[in-house]
Amino acid sequence: MINYTDAQILKGILRHDNLILQYIYKQYYYKVNYFIKKNQGSEDDASDIFQEAIIVIYRKIKENDLIFEKSSFQGYLFSVCRFLWLKQLEKRRIEKEKLNDSLPFQEDVYDDNLVELVDKNQKYGLYQKHFKTLSTDCQKLLQMFFEKVPLKEIARIMGYKSEKYAKTRKYKCKELLIKRIKQDTEFKKILEDDT
Repeated sequence: MINYTDAQILKGILRHDNLILQYIYKQYYYKVNYFIKKNQGSEDDASDIFQEAIIVIYRKIKENDLIFEKSSFQGYLFSVCRFLWLKQLEKRRIEKEKLNDSLPFQEDVYDDNLVELVDKNQKYGLYQKHFKTLSTDCQKLLQMFFEKVPLKEIARIMGYKSEKYAKTRKYKCKELLIKRIKQDTEFKKILEDDT
């Protein structure tokens, strides 16, 4: 198997390079999986945490905010996974002191930006979860609205009779989405975390 440098891995993540992503999974997933299963987690938890960590790293690379000063990609990845799992355990109200620490990690990874990015990821995940439950019609309409497509154009594309109807329909879809998000127990946990 080819070994990639940290620089090649980061470029690969940025390009969504499947070979690099497969390499990351083959090289590092088993350690994260072992760590999470040793600490009250499941196979699904490990998979979710690993994927979320890759997304966090991708966003940090995109924002030019990823700096390895004292660590490697591996160390950084493990630190992000550990941080995400600790947040998950906190949500589940499991004591961190009893953590079976098998992952090498660096404390300096836990900057404010990482915390903020993880929070954004949680909120976006909640939004995505409920956005997918909307009708195809609502999803298409809201997607165009979020992409700042003018209402007149939305009405034409969706085959609505008027711009006014498009506006009313957008309002109803948006309200439904907000209502579903607010009713989710996950939303209440996020609110608690923010205070």
